[in-house]
Amino acid sequence: MTIAETAKLAGLQYNTVYNLYYDKTAGIDFSTLDKLCFALDCTPNDLLKYTPKN
Repeated sequence: MTIAETAKLAGLQYNTVYNLYYDKTAGIDFSTLDKLCFALDCTPNDLLKYTPKN
């Protein structure tokens, strides 16, 4: 699935999904996370990875 397809399916702006995909954001809004999870039929755990800062 392309970034454009994902953005359209989730009802999000292309730039929002692009920045998330390429890790160019400092955080994610809960409503954005909700839209992505709903569109992709997944949970936040499927999309996010915890990496501790050392």
